[in-house]
Amino acid sequence: MSIVLSNDGYCVTCDSETTFSSSNEWLRDFYLCGNCGSIPRERALMYCIERYYPKWKDLSVHESSPSHRGASAKLKKYCKNYLASHFFSGIPPGKIHSSGFRNEDLENQTFADESFDLVITQDVMEHIFDPARAFTEIARVLKPGGAHIFSVPLINKEKPSEIWASRDDTGKIVHLKEPEYHGNPIDDKGSLVTMHWGYDISDFVLKHGGLYTTINYIDNLSLGIRAEYIEILVSRKINA
Repeated sequence: MSIVLSNDGYCVTCDSETTFSSSNEWLRDFYLCGNCGSIPRERALMYCIERYYPKWKDLSVHESSPSHRGASAKLKKYCKNYLASHFFSGIPPGKIHSSGFRNEDLENQTFADESFDLVITQDVMEHIFDPARAFTEIARVLKPGGAHIFSVPLINKEKPSEIWASRDDTGKIVHLKEPEYHGNPIDDKGSLVTMHWGYDISDFVLKHGGLYTTINYIDNLSLGIRAEYIEILVSRKINA
């Protein structure tokens, strides 16, 4: 197996000197840290958390649909007030699933207003059927001065965002484009893609959540951050 890219550097998710390498040209999923196995977008996310909120260990953090590695593992280990959730159909919202995760639907959260300093999502917002509702709910549960920090593939770039799938009045899924699925940490069938976002996501978040978004593009081989669709978005709730 040939190596496409390999270099020494420092991993911000496991805080160690390491070698980053990939045997696949699709760096987004295959450019791995030799120590913790994290991928570029996870390292980019952690870099932005530490840049914008350096005291994150003391903050209240909700992560929806966390991974088992990378930024998720670091947040779980070091953040004193870290809460992780997944969405499970068939059990009451707000309850703890047998997996140990809290059951939460981003579109209809059970948390009180202004519950968290940070909300973290990694490649989740392209799978939401009602993103307007989800961004509104995220803004509601954020404290003033807090932020939603998230990765999402901005596939459309300068073009307008497109709806890929929706639900009709009966809740049935309507495919507007060829069905597309991404990996899901709790479902082997994967997650249906509902949106192809573009840079206009910033306007969408402002309109529906009232949050001001900075799109961060990082390209830094020494930190193992290089890939396609590597942008990290920081949507901040301005102090009242």
